[in-house]
Amino acid sequence: MTNELERIAALEGSHVVQVYGRPPFLITRGEGMTVYDDEGRAYLDFVAGIAVNALGYNDEGLNRAICKALKSGVIHTSNLYHTAAHAELAALLCETSFADRVHFCNSGAEAIEGAIKFSRKAAFEAGKQDKTGIVAFSNAFHGRTIGALALTPREKYQKPFRPLMPDVTIAEFNDIDSAAAAIDANTTAVFVEPVQGEGGINIATPEFMQGLRALCDEHEALLVSDEIQCGMGRTGSLWGYEESGVEPDIMTVAKPLAGGLPIGAILVTEAVAGALHAGDHGSTFAGGPVVTAAALEVLRRIRQPAFLAHVRDVGEYLVERLEEINSPLIREVRGRGLIVGIELDCPSAALVTAGYDKGLLLLNAGEQVLRFVPPLVAQRSDIDTMISSLTDMLEDLSDA
Repeated sequence: MTNELERIAALEGSHVVQVYGRPPFLITRGEGMTVYDDEGRAYLDFVAGIAVNALGYNDEGLNRAICKALKSGVIHTSNLYHTAAHAELAALLCETSFADRVHFCNSGAEAIEGAIKFSRKAAFEAGKQDKTGIVAFSNAFHGRTIGALALTPREKYQKPFRPLMPDVTIAEFNDIDSAAAAIDANTTAVFVEPVQGEGGINIATPEFMQGLRALCDEHEALLVSDEIQCGMGRTGSLWGYEESGVEPDIMTVAKPLAGGLPIGAILVTEAVAGALHAGDHGSTFAGGPVVTAAALEVLRRIRQPAFLAHVRDVGEYLVERLEEINSPLIREVRGRGLIVGIELDCPSAALVTAGYDKGLLLLNAGEQVLRFVPPLVAQRSDIDTMISSLTDMLEDLSDA
């Protein structure tokens, strides 16, 4: 342990609320797919800040957009005043999706909280004050704030914070009969991830998404597509809902949108937006000029057909190489684009830890799923390097 790491770790241990576990190295810089610690050791990154750093590290275009915004001298204005980038970003988000309007916030969980409010306000404005029910699904992860937590059916997350927000029903993911039993005249919104990230890289079938759309239409409920992790090109399409051909009424976006700066967005149809009036919702920091300038650069790049084709190509190659690993510890490989997981016969945390010694950053998605969400600029050569290390790690674990 270096003197600097020891100093930083001591400060963190003494002064930061202890809700995170961190490995024993200090990241100091990054370039492309690689980050470096204070000793100069390189780590090939298949985490991307938890599916955030879509353009990798030290991207020239993103740096230029941020620096240009900073040079204006206006880092913050609040939402009391007009600024250009937030309006331009909203327009581009609408142009590239189903949405008619956008509300900006600061994080994924905040976007979910806003989507809960917006759906209930839409029912209220329609004269249906008792239409408050929300349906979510098994293995979902929508966040840890108090409203979002009620839609995240994990006992270890929920138990200490009960009672949670009422009127939430959890149905079985990819089971339309279970969804049909849960969605009724009291349902105001149905929240679904087209690809579940934290829940284990589970892909919603087109038939399931189409069935949800039909059920929502039948019961006058809103369909909410949570694309905080799987949106913005991660699946090889710009938006996860596109794979099924089903358009939602609301979509939540966050993680990769500004390439690493904090932002969230709630995309809505005109019908939903029409239920919202001045003062119904707000945020001091949301849609600031620097972060939205960064997001414009990221969205303009990712939306390009060649960029999305690259994600599909490298994602297919990642799945192919993972399937080639001949390990008794691998049960299944699943994913789409560059959100891929392997289900294991052993704790995934063991491989995450082993990866540090191999110069590799990996991420779990539950106790027995290893998740791969690298920067979207990953190359086939990066996949080959990772596979070589992962194969050795699985062999060592199997022999232990």
